[in-house]
Amino acid sequence: MLTVDFSRFPLAPGDRVLDLGCGGGRHAFECYRRGADVVALDRNAEEIAEVRKWFAAMEQAGEAPAGASATAMEGDALNLPFDDATFDKIIISEVMEHIPDDEGVLAEMVRVLKPGGLLAVTVPRYLPEKICWALSDEYHEVEGGHIRIYKGDELVRKVRDAGLTPYGTHHAHALHAPYWWIKCAVGVDNDKALPVRAYHQLLVWDIVGTPVISTLTKAAEKALNPVLGKSFVVYASKPRKADA
Repeated sequence: MLTVDFSRFPLAPGDRVLDLGCGGGRHAFECYRRGADVVALDRNAEEIAEVRKWFAAMEQAGEAPAGASATAMEGDALNLPFDDATFDKIIISEVMEHIPDDEGVLAEMVRVLKPGGLLAVTVPRYLPEKICWALSDEYHEVEGGHIRIYKGDELVRKVRDAGLTPYGTHHAHALHAPYWWIKCAVGVDNDKALPVRAYHQLLVWDIVGTPVISTLTKAAEKALNPVLGKSFVVYASKPRKADA
């Protein structure tokens, strides 16, 4: 399940891409499949170990084009272990809402992004997230949990203030907003509750269902994203020196 729209965030074979706070690696895997030289970085050692295993499996299965590379490593988003202007593209998906110094993270990404490079940042959308917080303290009051809720214009402003030029936004994952509202209402860890299991099956059908079902769910999500999309995505570019 990808949050970044790669038609708005184009990759070329050989692009050097950082997936910052990669988690399970979903965006890193897609970049690798598209022929990029990918670095997946996260502070969670267990997730990095899993991403590393999947990179190796993808290489063995021939899922990535010849010449593409993939590295998984532990690291600190506020002190990235890379030289200035290292990456052509950076993705940071559902991460900044966890970090107290979000402006510091933006500054580090700008530092390691090449002039002319692109950034994609995704965060939980204001209204769906606000409902989750209202329904459940357990949803966000956990170690490493969400510490803020962004309004869209606030995030765009922070991206611009960091020295980047926003060039597009959209919302994603409308079908996931009600799922999380249900989980928050019955207990975030209560996956056995009938409403949770039933809605989860709908999400599974959306991903692996028959072509007819997948077509219907994707059409529904596309129509609902502007209203209920759970994620907000901002795309931005780093000005070239001549443009600064």
